[in-house]
Amino acid sequence: MAKGLMLIGAVILLIGALMHFAPWSLNWFGRLPGDIRIESGNTRIFIPITSMLIVSVVLTLLFNLFRRW
Repeated sequence: MAKGLMLIGAVILLIGALMHFAPWSLNWFGRLPGDIRIESGNTRIFIPITSMLIVSVVLTLLFNLFRRW
């Protein structure tokens, strides 16, 4: 379990560094076709359906890969 937590921490650290030093590299996330964005006056509603599907598929593949490893 310790190795898994260290791996998760390292991944979070890399994503944080990427967002800090190269924020333009993740501009596509949340703006994919299928992400619903409704803006009306002072109200904003954002439902990232496609983005969360991509995150789900990637995490499923990673968890299955490391579970078999």
